[in-house]
Amino acid sequence: MKYDFLIVGAGLYGAVCANALHARGKSVLVIDRRNHIAGNIYTEQVHGINVHKYGAHIFHTSDKEIWDYVNRFAEFNNYINSPVAIYKDELYNLPFNMNTFSKLWGIRTPAEAQRKIAEQIADLHIMEPQNLEEQALSLVGKDVYEKLVKGYTEKQWGRACTELPAFIIRRLPCRFIYDNNYFNDRYQGIPMGGYTRMVEKMLEGVEVRLNTDYFDLSKREPDIAKRTIFTGCIDQFFQYRLGALQYRSVRFETEELDCENYQGNAVVNYTDRQVPWTRIIEHKHFEFGKQPTTIISREYSAEWKPGMEPYYPINNVENAALYEEYKKLADQQENVLFGGRLGKYKYFDMDKVIRAALDDMKVFLY
Repeated sequence: MKYDFLIVGAGLYGAVCANALHARGKSVLVIDRRNHIAGNIYTEQVHGINVHKYGAHIFHTSDKEIWDYVNRFAEFNNYINSPVAIYKDELYNLPFNMNTFSKLWGIRTPAEAQRKIAEQIADLHIMEPQNLEEQALSLVGKDVYEKLVKGYTEKQWGRACTELPAFIIRRLPCRFIYDNNYFNDRYQGIPMGGYTRMVEKMLEGVEVRLNTDYFDLSKREPDIAKRTIFTGCIDQFFQYRLGALQYRSVRFETEELDCENYQGNAVVNYTDRQVPWTRIIEHKHFEFGKQPTTIISREYSAEWKPGMEPYYPINNVENAALYEEYKKLADQQENVLFGGRLGKYKYFDMDKVIRAALDDMKVFLY
């Protein structure tokens, strides 16, 4: 055995595990099939702008321990996520707040907004929502749903809201205050210099091999490590023997524009179903950039197919049941730990990824 631990995937979960194991004096090899570290939080500097290559990532948490942890590896700026939504020729603030309701209905007070939403919900007479559309309508009424939920959701999922199960939207929070901060968490920001630099510091002193496929490596060197931490797709690890889990993927069109400021905000959602992209990211605004040019990325949601990057697990009843069967197989692997969004078939915010990795290391080390 050359190493105590083989970590498959140089993303956030793998990097946190590698840092913890290295600090304990363990010999660690981290591999990744991509040509870079940091997984989906990878940022690439282009003309002084840190481009979020796999979509916008804003770090936020209410966990003081996790906030202190990430600040060991990066200094965070004071970016506040305040996205806006464009529906046809109308612009609204997100999340749904008093600025949103004032623009929709010309009202000014929380009482007026609450009354308007309650009236719309009552008029619909939805007792037991049968699909996502009915669930959303029963939460926010017709106007908010039609302009800010319906089109965006249908683009995200690639199917009509009436064809999606109600449980996908358990809540749609309405804030009856004039506050455009998308998150309620105590701590929020972007690492200055980008996420890649932060992950580099996590991996200091650890051997990393890029452009390395786990399945090829395990055939060539089956005894390369005593234990394995696997952050790839759990169904792929078991060669899809029970069937393939489903995902949604994302496609990006990125371009540099010869202007200093394209849209005035880091994230702009397009909620009209007729606009093919879900949102446009202007990367320089994450770090208050003043560069003479700007870089934008249009995001397109797509049905995942083999060969594409899996982004979001489709957590419906069928996939949940299939994952549980794979988890039973995973639990039988004494020297393999499955982690991260693909290993656990679950979408995680970044702080939750770090918390899971730190907690898993406390158990896995003993």
